[in-house]
Amino acid sequence: MKRLFCLAAIAAVVVGHSVSAQAAGLEFGVGSTSDSTMTYRLGLTSDWDKSWWQSDTGRLTGYWSGAYTYWDGDKRASVSSLSFSPVFVYEFAGEKVKPYIEAGIGVAVFSRTRVEDNNIGQAFQFEDRLGFGLRFAGGHEVGIRATHYSNAGISSNNDGVESYSLHYTLPL
Repeated sequence: MKRLFCLAAIAAVVVGHSVSAQAAGLEFGVGSTSDSTMTYRLGLTSDWDKSWWQSDTGRLTGYWSGAYTYWDGDKRASVSSLSFSPVFVYEFAGEKVKPYIEAGIGVAVFSRTRVEDNNIGQAFQFEDRLGFGLRFAGGHEVGIRATHYSNAGISSNNDGVESYSLHYTLPL
């Protein structure tokens, strides 16, 4: 747990200096894999401060996401991963509450090549995510997300692994 907080503090300093004019958030997530491995995610987000296709219905925007995930395995040793991803968000119009859907493809590095019974082949993985949620006035956010990790066939072993999670983002 100390390692988790140290990584978060370092990431906050790095991201804070590089995105000073953009909105940032601290993300907390908890989830589970199909093998019932619990996942705990701590991340930082930085809005792109751009939007496209803005209309009365909503707008397309996005953010950068950097995170540490702890995979609490019970059959094998636990695993840690670091990830970085650009994420596209379609945010529906609203005054106090804005529903959204999100999708992103990024990269991740795992501390081991096995997550429970899944042989992911190598430490380097691609991270694909799809989610939806609600953004509230003041920048708070809650959502549900499915995240898939795979090496895209770079390694002969490519079982991949998914995590299904709930997350909350606190504006910084």
